[in-house]
Amino acid sequence: MTGLGIYMDAVAEVARIAGDIARSYYGNNPDTRMKEDGSPVSVADIRAEQAAREWIELRFPDDGMIGEELPPVRSGASRRWILDPIDGTYTFLQTVPLWGTLVAVAEGESVIAGAAYFPALDEIVVAARGEGCWWNGSRARVSTVADIADARLVTTDARFMRDAARRERWMRLQDGVRTMRTWGDCYGYLLVATGRAEIMVDDVIADWDGAALMPVITEAGGAFTDWQGRPTAFGGDAIATNAELATIVREILAPSSVTASVGAGS
Repeated sequence: MTGLGIYMDAVAEVARIAGDIARSYYGNNPDTRMKEDGSPVSVADIRAEQAAREWIELRFPDDGMIGEELPPVRSGASRRWILDPIDGTYTFLQTVPLWGTLVAVAEGESVIAGAAYFPALDEIVVAARGEGCWWNGSRARVSTVADIADARLVTTDARFMRDAARRERWMRLQDGVRTMRTWGDCYGYLLVATGRAEIMVDDVIADWDGAALMPVITEAGGAFTDWQGRPTAFGGDAIATNAELATIVREILAPSSVTASVGAGS
């Protein structure tokens, strides 16, 4: 284990702490309000993120923290923790078990460790740079499917309402694969990292949505980029694939992107 192993263990522990608090509200109609952007936030989101921040503050007091629900802490710090206590709040509130808790650690623009915990399913996937990707304690690997006609495609929302041209390219991809499902939010990335799907696409993501998932995909041997083909968790959108389909998927979705930048992880 390299020096980053400590962060892999840490993100897994924080994700479990926050996720278990969220799970205590699951199915119990927690108090909920709508944020300015029209998305919901519940008391479960707030209390789970508070617990995560308290754990981090005690053990990494010099680090910054940003999260979906609470204000940033030490935003100028060289290392920061990126938190999403409930990714898929609509899913959570509708008592569908595919929501997750996301925790990442980044140094500058480089994410060094990430964890995605699915409390209602009792699944966790965790990764750190150079340490591999681990799913419930076993090594996770993307699939080896190399023909797009055999691929399984997932997304959070298949309408792609922001951009008609992007929606048209999405339809080309959808029509060329074996199956398409909307098992979205962070759960779709878990499916790619564990070889149960080959492609996950999101039209819009925030930093706290993508940060934990990038090392999960790349350390499982896949490729994680924005729609421009840049290997980043902070591009505002995301495409995750296995290695074999990385270039062709991005050529279909964003033919003007610099696909030469696409690469698989270890």
